[in-house]
Amino acid sequence: MERRLLLKSVLTGSAIITVAGATTWIAIDTEEGPLTIEYTLKRIAEMKKNLLNLQTNDSKILTTGNWELSQILNHCAQSVEYSISGYPEHKSELFKKTLGSFAFSAFAAKGKMSHNLSEAIPGAPLLTPKDIDVALNRLQLSLTDFQQHAGKLQPHFAYGELTKSEYELAHVMHFNNHLS
Repeated sequence: MERRLLLKSVLTGSAIITVAGATTWIAIDTEEGPLTIEYTLKRIAEMKKNLLNLQTNDSKILTTGNWELSQILNHCAQSVEYSISGYPEHKSELFKKTLGSFAFSAFAAKGKMSHNLSEAIPGAPLLTPKDIDVALNRLQLSLTDFQQHAGKLQPHFAYGELTKSEYELAHVMHFNNHLS
């Protein structure tokens, strides 16, 4: 009976996570109208190269939803920075060991993340629109710092303990989700 209740709560939680969904997308404006880009990057090295392309095309990038491009880039940078320094707030240990762990496993198996794209990292400073170049540089620096970090990484606020390769996947999927 307890197993059935646990399974039901895990499935309900994953449905909520999935339905929370995409509220922000990015497109490049062409003469024919916006062109949606599907980001399927797999590694941070690919992500860094892709950021250089964003920098040269930033005047043509449109966003929908609650955040401007600079806010999205700063949000992604915050996530990378917090994986090294520690997240300001965490879900409960029970959440991280059940729904959080399950959600990360499901995302990793699919190679794709889906989450509420206008929800800030719990406890993180508010994201105000800023210069896109500054935001791009911040994200690039955070990725370089992550790649060079040899110490222990901090637990994710929702997923719990992740290895460096799991965190790399989480960061790339997070970026892909925000820029798809």
